[in-house]
Amino acid sequence: MKRYAVVISLFVLLAASVCAFADITVGIDLSTTGPMASVGIEFRNAALLGPSTIAGEKVRYIFLDNNSDPTTAVQNAKRLISESNIDVLIGPPGSSLALAVLDPIAQAKVPTLCLASASAIVSPMDEKRKWMFKAVANDDVFVAAMVRHMATVGVKTLSLIVSNDPYGESWANETNKIAPAKGIKVVRVERFERTDNSTTPQALRIMGEKPDAVLIVAVGTPSVTPQRALVEHGYKGKLYQSGGAVSEDFLRLGGKYVEGTYLVQSPAIVATQLPNGYPTKKVAVDFLKLYQSKYGKSTYFGAQMWDELKLLEAAVPVALKSARPGTLEFREALRSALEQSKGVVGATAVFTMSPTDHTGINELGVSVIKVVNGTWKLEQAAAFK
Repeated sequence: MKRYAVVISLFVLLAASVCAFADITVGIDLSTTGPMASVGIEFRNAALLGPSTIAGEKVRYIFLDNNSDPTTAVQNAKRLISESNIDVLIGPPGSSLALAVLDPIAQAKVPTLCLASASAIVSPMDEKRKWMFKAVANDDVFVAAMVRHMATVGVKTLSLIVSNDPYGESWANETNKIAPAKGIKVVRVERFERTDNSTTPQALRIMGEKPDAVLIVAVGTPSVTPQRALVEHGYKGKLYQSGGAVSEDFLRLGGKYVEGTYLVQSPAIVATQLPNGYPTKKVAVDFLKLYQSKYGKSTYFGAQMWDELKLLEAAVPVALKSARPGTLEFREALRSALEQSKGVVGATAVFTMSPTDHTGINELGVSVIKVVNGTWKLEQAAAFK
């Protein structure tokens, strides 16, 4: 009888040892093909620079590509949950994709750091959204910074050309709410599909209203198409783009057509131009040096992924005090730790979250930049003390 007791005890000890050294499994779902590929590739590059261990625990990354498709994003999330027993999901990028995975990640209770900006992803807070976090400001924060800039340069009338998806609709809704308070009238809103090769009809209708400025809203290279149509047909007003356009491919494909464009995005993209003492400058500059040493130029998106990894690095040691990786208890503890993030300095923002705020970003995480001579120039950064 003692012999069997010893065998059972050894088995229990072995099982406990395996559990004690379980890897932290991070599922990463990105759009490295399809319309958002230019963004997804940069996310992937930054993730490949992520930590191999956190708080002494090995980190295992599992990458999947969703082809910029919401249905595939849902399939990937379910696969990562059921087959790989992930502790946390990073991604997907794009508001429509992030909204699509709300159900599976909430059902499985998997904390998720998505890579999209639409306010509806984390607001209003409910039982599903409490599992979703994002290292990118809500659209209303971006729009408020953009509208303030418009007001300072004399814009009184504004038209929009937005992608026909949740990202475009969110920006259109927020702009319609915020612009009037600054004396700016939205005179027309046009929509287009990300796969459209031409938006000439929309551009001509916009130009018929003779707005002082036009805002174009789309993620990745599709943002170039409406701007090119406007410029080619002689539009002379001010041109703005949402933060989703900020990529090297936007500059490369847009060329002369995007010169002089204003964009609102994290100041990480112009980190070296920030004033000394700016809270995120050092982390951003260090990240850019690291990224550029391996991949060349980086834009905001790599920095956003880097910040999601920073949030994870801060939360994991807290969660490990309560449970081990690979368990529901660890996922719950990790979700709680992310929600309690306080003063986590990233490359794009300083994050302080709460049960009702799963972005934790204020205006220090948003700047106005401008395309000048084919590169990014800081136009306006938030004041800081």
